[in-house]
Amino acid sequence: MSSTLVISIMIGLIVLLLVVGAPAKPMRFMGHTTVKLGIGILFLFFFNVFGGAIGLHIPINLFTVIVSGFLGLFGLASLAAIHLFII
Repeated sequence: MSSTLVISIMIGLIVLLLVVGAPAKPMRFMGHTTVKLGIGILFLFFFNVFGGAIGLHIPINLFTVIVSGFLGLFGLASLAAIHLFII
């Protein structure tokens, strides 16, 4: 397949989706998930900024972002406890 064919198919699907409309429930789920993952990234970033002063560092990867994003501050606290006691 040529790249122009693939790009034109993708543009056609996007236009079709804009005309017909996306189902509301899956789009809402994807939006909430994206917001939660963004909050998880921010939690980890600020934890690393302030925790670096006392020697705590949690790497920002997919697993830690999911845990801190969906569990919130309790997830961040559990990741910090795992870092302190296990690692």
